[in-house]
Amino acid sequence: MVHKPNEKTLQYCNIGLVGDYSIKLMVSRESYSLYTTKPNQIIQGTYVIKDTGIRISLEQMASIARELGICVDEDRPECQKAKQNADAVTEQIEDIPRYKKEQLPRQGETWKKLTSLEKEEIRLKKVGSQDIDVYKARLRENKKDLRHKQNSYDMSAAMASFINSLSGQSIERLYFLKWMRINLDNLSRKKISGLREQYKEKSKKSDNKEDSLGTENFIREMSQIYEASLTLPESDLSRQQLQHLPRLCAQLLLDGFPLELVDGDASNIPLRWVSDVLAQLNKLVSPHNKILVVTVLGVQSTGKSTLLNTMFGVQFAVSSGRCTRGAFMLLIKVSEDMKTNLNCDFLVIIDTEGLKSPELATLENSYEHDNELATLVVGLSDITIINIAMENSTEMKDILQIVVHAFLRMKEIGKKPKCQFVHQNVSDVSAHEKNLRDRKLLLEQLNEMTQTAAKMERKEENKSFTDVMDYNPDTGNWYIPGLWNGSPPMAPVNAGYSEAVYELKKNLHETNQNKYFQQSRFMS
Repeated sequence: MVHKPNEKTLQYCNIGLVGDYSIKLMVSRESYSLYTTKPNQIIQGTYVIKDTGIRISLEQMASIARELGICVDEDRPECQKAKQNADAVTEQIEDIPRYKKEQLPRQGETWKKLTSLEKEEIRLKKVGSQDIDVYKARLRENKKDLRHKQNSYDMSAAMASFINSLSGQSIERLYFLKWMRINLDNLSRKKISGLREQYKEKSKKSDNKEDSLGTENFIREMSQIYEASLTLPESDLSRQQLQHLPRLCAQLLLDGFPLELVDGDASNIPLRWVSDVLAQLNKLVSPHNKILVVTVLGVQSTGKSTLLNTMFGVQFAVSSGRCTRGAFMLLIKVSEDMKTNLNCDFLVIIDTEGLKSPELATLENSYEHDNELATLVVGLSDITIINIAMENSTEMKDILQIVVHAFLRMKEIGKKPKCQFVHQNVSDVSAHEKNLRDRKLLLEQLNEMTQTAAKMERKEENKSFTDVMDYNPDTGNWYIPGLWNGSPPMAPVNAGYSEAVYELKKNLHETNQNKYFQQSRFMS
């Protein structure tokens, strides 16, 4: 069949060359055609396919591919087995709050009560005129009762299947976690109506912690199963059967899966669980490794997770309107050719929930919660990135106050981490030169807050921010444009965003070659 190009036809596109013939693709509104041309010969065309308006899914395409003898990755036995295991865990989910109550019973109200008791045991805010020893003894007894309640639950079918799947081969374990994420994401999408008003209502409802379910909930249940088992006698068979759980989670860390350091629902750290996971991690890798810890802090929904994902090629969960809860740690093994440049064997990336969260703003201890979170992650980090989603930093005053308090406490233990301020969504590429006055104002605010915090902490010898932090106003501020060129979802990614993040990453590499933790210190 011969076609001649006309004004209705789009331009030719060269797609190959065979001998003296060149192969071209021409697309019109009605059809797609392949053409072969030879010097001094007429264009010859072969009709390929006509647009019938039929749409098929990827799964239907996969079926057609199999019929044509094309290999489909999902047909691999380990992938299919992992999918079956993930389906076994998630297929019974209809009502999420009820599912969590039945299949993940140890992390609900019981865990929150335990959290409250553990904090009160240290702070003694409600002791009043009571005898302190008697009061502490009663708190410990209450904790013991709650642990006994956790141990009274049988292992649910979902958790048994989840743990068994994690115990498989490495490739099968990775497939399983990927299928789990896909299934849970699909479950969330099914609950959202296509109607705009219903979507808005369900989006509001999705912020409810009881209606959210992710792989972190299953890992959290593992942690509570393990910690509760430690209250049993060492000879108890149930305790002995659960001693492998920290090693499973340590293996997940090596595979690139994040570990939850701070429970975002209960605002607590399962200390024994985290300690034992890191101890097992220390056994899985060679001893005396050097570790560089990078942390990001900032207001909620300012692109902290996206910044880390772009900078380090990781996959912290991000989406429009989605917010990290708690704090997550991710381990990155440094390649041999980069170890000399970075002077470390592993990078530890810590992603945190946003400070000044609207959900916590109405709570009386919201400021205390932010202080605790900031102090924790700053204490763990060698480099702290303060994420600011605006050129004008005046609205960040409360956040900076929290950060200064955290940095001041670090000086007490002889630690002076490096600080970098990242100003996001800056449209002007010359913002760094133009914002000299704003940087000076920021430093003045930081100095003022340092003096105020020093008085509160009774450390008046600290007069400026640089007394407690390794910070240079000229090299410690980065201006990054917005991620999108225009309005999503059709807007392309802004290349300037990646370029600016790369420059920040390169600067961190160049200026922090001598900053690292010994692995044994971090994991002790």
